[in-house]
Order: sequence, then structure tokens, then C-alpha cells
Amino acid sequence: MAYDEGLAERLESFIPQDSGQTLTTTYMFGGLGYLLQGNFCIGIWKDCLILRVGIEVAQSLLTQPNIKPFDITGKSMKGWAMVNPEALTEDEDLQNDIQLCFDFVQTLPKK
Repeated sequence: MAYDEGLAERLESFIPQDSGQTLTTTYMFGGLGYLLQGNFCIGIWKDCLILRVGIEVAQSLLTQPNIKPFDITGKSMKGWAMVNPEALTEDEDLQNDIQLCFDFVQTLPKK
């Protein structure tokens, strides 16, 4: 399993379509990545959700159960977090995660 296709369908149904910004999908990290204006925003690795939210928000998220540092290579990435499937059962939680990513990535310069 490269990535959870059901999670991808759910995620795509909640991605804001009217943001007026370019969102592209690509294969990254052995899974699926969504780039906003050329910057990685959110993704799926196996059955986990990858969040790019900035250092402060990531530190806050990491205090919650079922959220861990994004580390698939032995070196965690600062400002990123990975959400276990147990924390993805509610649509509202998924929508909140997506919004956190969009809010942060919109502050980055376009690539």
C-alpha cells in the first residue's frame, strides 16, 4: 500500500476549491502530496496524514494523542506532523487539519 486511497478521496473532498491559488497533486515520500503554489501543503503516507503547519503549530499538535513528528527517514522535519489514522475518523478533524496546512503554506513565498 503506497497510500490510503480512501483517505485521499476524503481529503480531496474537503480541499478548498475556491482559494484562487494553484494546488497540484504529486507523488512524494512514497505517497501522495498536495502542493499549494509550489510548496508542499498536505499529504498522505501509507495511512497517515502529513501536515505542514510551521514550527509553533506542529509543537502544539504534537501534544495531542495520535499525532507524531513527521519522520519517515530517521530525521524528523521541523514544522511538520503526521496524524495516525485513529485521529482521522471525524470529517471535522480532517477539515481542521487541512485548514491549518493551508493557513501556514499561504504565508510562504510561491515557488
